[in-house]
Amino acid sequence: MRRADAMTERFAIYFAPAEDSVLWRRAASWIGRDAVSGEMLPQPVSDSMSSRQFADLTEDARRYGFHATLRSPFSLADTVSPEQLQAEMARFAGEMTPLALGAVDIRDLMGFLALMPVTENAALTAFAAACVSRFEPFRKPLSAKERARRLGSELTARQIELVEKYGYPYVMEEFRFHMTLTDRLDETTHAAILAAARAYFAEVLATPLVIDRIVLFHEPEPGLPFYRLGDFVLTGTNRAYGQVR
Repeated sequence: MRRADAMTERFAIYFAPAEDSVLWRRAASWIGRDAVSGEMLPQPVSDSMSSRQFADLTEDARRYGFHATLRSPFSLADTVSPEQLQAEMARFAGEMTPLALGAVDIRDLMGFLALMPVTENAALTAFAAACVSRFEPFRKPLSAKERARRLGSELTARQIELVEKYGYPYVMEEFRFHMTLTDRLDETTHAAILAAARAYFAEVLATPLVIDRIVLFHEPEPGLPFYRLGDFVLTGTNRAYGQVR
């Protein structure tokens, strides 16, 4: 049975590192919140700004929790339940093999900082596309308001086509794997935060990243923080993810 808040809740399918990993612990502290427990965490102190300023620059990242988007937040279709979604995620994870990304770095992406692969990975793009296609039947179509919001930004013709088909512009060949660390930065803070992030995550940057799971996140109501509901570890043998389209 669907929960009473099913009309407003959203789900998302992300990659997030294991809860006991160095990356998860350090990233949760960096953004100031653990999406498993919901606990607010003390953030690292920067010499270049106050703790309040740093908290303001990670506000959105804190609400969404540390992750890389595979299937962007969506409302469930009326014909499916959260339990059915989780069952399909378990089946998908049981088919797919872990995917090595290699070295990662902290880079600028449209004005915010994110952990990103050093080298582009076609297999990763195909894997993300497989996630989008596989779980598309679980997504409720965008409302008129949601559609207008998505189309309100500066999008290419192809990105508009992807919004119409999948509800989100940055999928298929437009996908770029990233794990957000800040909100959008201005020129006065960008260099200092980038230097601080690279120092803080130095141990992580020296360790190759492996996509070894998909993770279900949940937003109970619009504007509330996302919570990490469950992990589905990749245990299969499928390396042929199909064509991006």
